[in-house]
Amino acid sequence: MNTWFPRLYDAFMQPLEWLGLQAIRKELISKARGRVLEIGSGTGLNFPYYDPEQVTNLVALEPDESSLQRSLSRLASSPIPAELISGTAESIPCPDNSFDTVVGTLVLCTVQDPRQSLEEFRRVLKPDGIMLFFEHVRVDQPVLGYLQDRLTPFWKHVAGGCHLNRNTLALIKAEGFEIVTLQKYYRSIFWAVQLNNRKKG
Repeated sequence: MNTWFPRLYDAFMQPLEWLGLQAIRKELISKARGRVLEIGSGTGLNFPYYDPEQVTNLVALEPDESSLQRSLSRLASSPIPAELISGTAESIPCPDNSFDTVVGTLVLCTVQDPRQSLEEFRRVLKPDGIMLFFEHVRVDQPVLGYLQDRLTPFWKHVAGGCHLNRNTLALIKAEGFEIVTLQKYYRSIFWAVQLNNRKKG
C-alpha cells in the first residue's frame, strides 16, 4: 500500500461518511454477533459501531502496519474486548470455525486474490455464521461500467490497490454463500450485503 494513503484515508473518507456512509456502516455492523473477525480493519472506522450487547469480542485483521498503528486510539475506546492482528485476507491466521461473524467494509475491492479471500472467510466462519460486507462494485451500465474499467489501472495504483470494477456479487455466488439481504446505494455502485455461510461443520 502507498505509504501516504493510510495518512490521508480518514480525511478522504470524511465527506463520504457525512454524505451517508456512516449511517450505512452503523446499520450493517449492528447485525454483527458473537465473536467477530473484521477483515481489512484499516484505521478502525467501524470499531465504535459494534454492539456490546451482541458482540462478545472483536479480532481486527489488517495487513498495513501504518493503518494498524492509526487504529489503536479507536481500538482503545471500543465498547467490546478487541485485538489487532497483522495478516492478509488470503491467509487468515485463525483456526477453522472460529468466528460467528466476518465483517468487511470496502475491502474485497483491494484484496489481491478475492476468491482465495472468500474461501478463507468461509473457512474461519462457523457453520451458519454470517458475513457482513459493504463494497463498491462494477455497475451493469455501459457508460459507467466502461469508466470504471478505464479508471481502475490508475485508481488501484494511487488508492491502495482498490479495483473499481470487480464483479463482487459473482465472486460471492461462486463460493456458495447464501445472500440474505442486499441493499444498493448511489446508483448501485455501493452494496451492503448480508450472507449466510451454510456449510457443514
